[in-house]
Amino acid sequence: MNPLDAERGELATTLLPGLLETLVRNRSRGASDLALYHIGQVVLPHAEAKPMPDPDVTGRPSDAELARIEAALPAQPLHAAAVLAGEREQRGWWGPGRAAGWADAVQAARLAGQAAGVELRVTAATLAPFHPGRCAALRVGDWIIGHAGELHPKVVEALGLPERTCAMELDLDAIPLSDRRPAPRVSPYPPIAVDVALVADAAVPAADLADTLHDGGGDLLEDVRLFDVYTGEQVGEGRRSLAFTLRFRAPDRTLTSEEANAARDAAVAMAAERHEAVLRG
Repeated sequence: MNPLDAERGELATTLLPGLLETLVRNRSRGASDLALYHIGQVVLPHAEAKPMPDPDVTGRPSDAELARIEAALPAQPLHAAAVLAGEREQRGWWGPGRAAGWADAVQAARLAGQAAGVELRVTAATLAPFHPGRCAALRVGDWIIGHAGELHPKVVEALGLPERTCAMELDLDAIPLSDRRPAPRVSPYPPIAVDVALVADAAVPAADLADTLHDGGGDLLEDVRLFDVYTGEQVGEGRRSLAFTLRFRAPDRTLTSEEANAARDAAVAMAAERHEAVLRG
């Protein structure tokens, strides 16, 4: 009754349709490689509809009426779902990359179980909208608490998604969650990406240089990604150029280019201090 959105006039029994809609919307705006998640309640109707009492509003319902109301309400468990599309491992000078597949969806579910201290057991299953030969049931003991796998090719085709787009969904109320589960923070504000190419001694590991950029960039530096390595006469013998993309984002506001440039300069300065790295001209 009285839905918030006229186009969605029914309660959701699964998180996947809304999550796939978000995936399609992100891809339409140029994001090709995506891993999205959603945690929310779903509504599971009873096998047989139970009548909802209509108590008098002049006083508090009786305990018996409250019990009948509770019994008539559908179950509303908390679910977690994720979808993965495109490349899971980026392509670059290091190799061709790797597309997301059903094993990544299963691993996403296993990570949720590990956060709760539960080892999920994986068995073969068949369930829409998953590919019939690439779908797994996720179990705690013998109890099925979710599914993971590749989406059916017809679903992928209908939504215009990359081949082998995969997904998973878990019933969190069926897992004994603990307070130590991770709670990632996602900023709603846009990022600013800046590329830097640093020339350093060839013996300096790329990972050490990336860690230094992280330290120097401060709280605004969200991600450091190496995308190119060059050795040759232009950088000198025994040295190499490593090109990184630095992604900056503020949790509470839209970042200005001046703030991003200042954080980039601080990251480069620390790389110069620790590794004698210099910006490539």
